[in-house]
Amino acid sequence: MEKNTFATSAYIATSPETAFKYLCGLKNLDDWTLFSRMQEQVDEDTWIGTASGYQRNLYYHVKKLENPLFYGIEWHCGLEYNQYFQVYPVLLFPPDYIEPGTDEKGVYFHWLSFVDPGRQTQMIMQGIHTVHTSECRSLKANLERREGLTTAAKGRYFIDTDTIYVDAPVELGVEYLTEVKNIDDWAHLVRPVGELRGQSGDFLDEYDQKVTISVRVHSLSKYYLLEEEYFYPEHNYYQRSVALLIPAAYSFADPEATGFILHRITFWKNDGQLPHGKLQIEDFGAESMNIKRFLEAKAGNFASFDRGMSYVPVHKLKQQELVASR
Repeated sequence: MEKNTFATSAYIATSPETAFKYLCGLKNLDDWTLFSRMQEQVDEDTWIGTASGYQRNLYYHVKKLENPLFYGIEWHCGLEYNQYFQVYPVLLFPPDYIEPGTDEKGVYFHWLSFVDPGRQTQMIMQGIHTVHTSECRSLKANLERREGLTTAAKGRYFIDTDTIYVDAPVELGVEYLTEVKNIDDWAHLVRPVGELRGQSGDFLDEYDQKVTISVRVHSLSKYYLLEEEYFYPEHNYYQRSVALLIPAAYSFADPEATGFILHRITFWKNDGQLPHGKLQIEDFGAESMNIKRFLEAKAGNFASFDRGMSYVPVHKLKQQELVASR
């Protein structure tokens, strides 16, 4: 997994609209975070406040994401006004997006965090899992308490993710991943049926079950959202997943950063194994490694694959090259 990113998720028994409105209010961070306390409002979407991982105040900014499928925001943080070095995308998935036709209410909250390797401290990286996981639970409790609940609600699904760094232009990634014919290159659990073209095509899965795979791409802030849908027509069964393709220059606020982060968001039944499609997060992870290999080769960046799954800043690569040349 990409070591500079962290994701956490929760099912929340409130409406997507209520969750979105609450998350857009930066002052609400006072209620559920460990130590983000808003002290001074700068403008409609920006505050100065304390921080859990930094020993000084930060500017906090919220940006609403324009998307027809589900609600989303970004939180931004930085030491100076309008100079933000951390970005936290948040997506709110309604249950009927995950399972078309479901009668489940509520919302599935997904929070992605990036920590620039050049600004990391040991405490931030050692503590981010603990803090964000606990804060996510606190957020869930705050919203569900407002709905009259006295214990945590359980959703029918849970979210799991796979994240990898790809050292290739994000536009190349979008072009490659939105052509279903390329699925035959990087996906090892399906085989094409007939000629493939465009953004939808027919395949057989690993059990020779007929499946139609469709992909759609949406522009989202400074990056892209890619939907992948498996539909089994003989069983009227859908499996949907979402991928974010986020330029590393934006993720880590470093204009020298090349490539992009491929963050795949997947949905799994709480009550047992899914009947069709991918059956484990490793199925997505294996594909991601293949995607990385093919795209970096197309971009001529063969050395990046050997360095592993994580982004390494340019200055660290130069230091490593200098040491190796001695």
